[in-house]
Amino acid sequence: MAIPSSNGASDRGIAVPQIADLLRNPDDLDKIPALKAEFTRKKADIDSRLREGLKEQLDTTQSGMTVLSEGQKLVGQIREELKSIHDLCEQAQSIRQDFPQLDYLAKVNRNFEATKAMQSGLLTFNDDVAEVDRLLQEDEQDLENQPNLLEAHMKMTTLRDFRDEALDQLQRAKDTSFEQSLQDWFQALEPIVDLFDDHIGQICMNLIPLVQRDNAGIIVRLAVVIAAEEKNDEKVRALKEAQKDHQDLVSKFSSFTIGPKTIRGYKEKFTKSIDLYAQNQFEETRQQFLEEPSKLDKHLKWFFNDLYACKQGMQNLFPKKWKIFKTYVNTYHKAMHDFLLSFVNADDLVPPNMLAIVHYVEKYYKSMKKLGITQSELSPHVIDSREGDLVREWRNLIVKALNEWIDRMFVNDRAAFMSRQSDYLDQDAEGHFRTKTLGDMWRMLREQTLAAGDSEREDVVEGVISAMITALKNRQQQWERLVDEETAKYKNPTPDIVDTLQILQDWLVAIANDQIACIDDGDPDSNLGQYGYLTRFKNDFTNLVSSKYLAQANAEIESLRDGYVDLSTHCINRFVSLVFTVDFRTTLPELFTTAKWYPEFAIKRITSTFDDYLNDYATVLHSSLVDIFIEELGDELLVSYLSAVRNKGVKFRRMDPFAAKFREDVITAFEFFSKHDENGLFNQTIKPKWKVVDYLVRLLEADKLGVVAVYEGFKLEFWDLQLSWVESVLRSRDDFERSMVNGIKAKAAEVYVERGMETIMGKVK
Repeated sequence: MAIPSSNGASDRGIAVPQIADLLRNPDDLDKIPALKAEFTRKKADIDSRLREGLKEQLDTTQSGMTVLSEGQKLVGQIREELKSIHDLCEQAQSIRQDFPQLDYLAKVNRNFEATKAMQSGLLTFNDDVAEVDRLLQEDEQDLENQPNLLEAHMKMTTLRDFRDEALDQLQRAKDTSFEQSLQDWFQALEPIVDLFDDHIGQICMNLIPLVQRDNAGIIVRLAVVIAAEEKNDEKVRALKEAQKDHQDLVSKFSSFTIGPKTIRGYKEKFTKSIDLYAQNQFEETRQQFLEEPSKLDKHLKWFFNDLYACKQGMQNLFPKKWKIFKTYVNTYHKAMHDFLLSFVNADDLVPPNMLAIVHYVEKYYKSMKKLGITQSELSPHVIDSREGDLVREWRNLIVKALNEWIDRMFVNDRAAFMSRQSDYLDQDAEGHFRTKTLGDMWRMLREQTLAAGDSEREDVVEGVISAMITALKNRQQQWERLVDEETAKYKNPTPDIVDTLQILQDWLVAIANDQIACIDDGDPDSNLGQYGYLTRFKNDFTNLVSSKYLAQANAEIESLRDGYVDLSTHCINRFVSLVFTVDFRTTLPELFTTAKWYPEFAIKRITSTFDDYLNDYATVLHSSLVDIFIEELGDELLVSYLSAVRNKGVKFRRMDPFAAKFREDVITAFEFFSKHDENGLFNQTIKPKWKVVDYLVRLLEADKLGVVAVYEGFKLEFWDLQLSWVESVLRSRDDFERSMVNGIKAKAAEVYVERGMETIMGKVK
């Protein structure tokens, strides 16, 4: 049997091979049974597919015939309906001729029925009003429950609808002859409506207390009344919209004018009463907050109690679509927002109230979250996200008040200092002179530091502390300038100004003592715990700032500490300069003069004056400043003594015993300083400085060629030796020659000295 071949594919996608390809060799004849079986199987598969295709085609054909049959039936039915419509149209032609008469009779009947109803309503109107009044008067005696509320509302609503309908019909009739009569007739209803509204308002303004007292009955009655009124208002709005959109049909269909006529707005009044109740509560809280700002959360406890009462006891008493809890939350949140912003925007907002508001914001949102209300659900932000602005403003207020207070204090200090007011000075427990305002200043700084700490914000405290440190540094500089300005007035003293010297010196001692009081932490080995003002100031803010800022602040505190030491030393220095400027104004010019220096004992007079000052001020000067005072006396004496070589008429002659006189002066000075050498000050500090007098004598005694070697040794030991002073010394020699100065200058150009700390010769110009 020949099997045709094809280059296509079977249903299963299997190519049919040629017989020649399958049976090429004699041995391939053994494959014939297998090939026959395979082809038989394929044929059976194809037959099965053909049978299924034929069955599907028969089913489709049968379905099409059924649809055609049903279509014929529908065409027949449509034909019958069209015939019926045609018959009705023919019948309507005869009825249409009688329609105007039928319509007229219907209108007459409606008007007659309406007239009867209107007449009946007018006759019973006053009795119905009296009945409503009776119900309301009974409720007046029991405002807590008002059992007649629903009945009174139902009857009163009927009366109001009747009145509105009557006035509306009169208006549509365009007949105003009876309008005033009807208005007078219905006048009795107005006070009843007002009384009813008062009862409704009474309930609305006491909703929270009623819930808290578990008086659910009256709340349900209120909800029923307001729900009915809300439905009535919706009908009125719908009617007005319909009349507005279909004005051409209003005159044709009287049904558009039947129903409620006015929007009474009870739902809106109810919502407004929630806000009004909250506002009343906030007004009571306002005064409490002004009196005790730190207890703001306590003053506003009612706020969350109200919302909790609403959430727990009110939601199942009102229609769900009202979302009464959300309404309360939104209304109360807006009231809280307005309440807090009324303070934030006030020009007279004081720091305690500002700080209390900043702290309250976080507490507010935490409390709301406990009620199930997240911050994202509350809009706007309760203070419009102005915490940062408030904190900065609050910090600026503290800094401004601080600067104003310190500036005002210094103005008073300055005035008292310049006028030499002795009553502005005081003595502490140890008898040391002090100004009266120092303790007040540090007390104020501590109060402001604690106030800044109340903010519980590191940035606020850090800003305030930085401002305080700056103010303290400025105060140091102001005192230093003022001391310099006032002491400069005594450069050329007159009898009048000399009379004020003592009180000025008292002031200088008091100012110096003030600086030591700021940094005096007492004996470190003592357990008394006495610290200076600066250390106490640092301890006050240490735990209120960040560790990063504390490291910076510690450096600033040390700078302040150094500043107080410098200022106290400066005051003592100015004190000593006044002693030399005023007390020794006639003695110093006589030093080294032949007529006065040799026969008299100028240094003895000077040291005697030193003794007088020490006797007068040692007890009123801080103990740590006594040695500084003595050292300053020694330095000033030595500088003045060395500078005296420039005095007019000074001339050291070879024949005069100037070396012995120098030795006598030094011994006299040493006797004084050694007498007051309680802490080794004389041997350690003062005596080494007086070595320069020996160099002075050597410059005077050396031969003309030897002065260069003396100068070289002098320069190597005292690097800041001034060449101008050396020249003055040489010029005071009776054998002075210009070559001596030239030799010194040449040597100065050759000698290299290493610069170090200033020596006493740096002060001798």
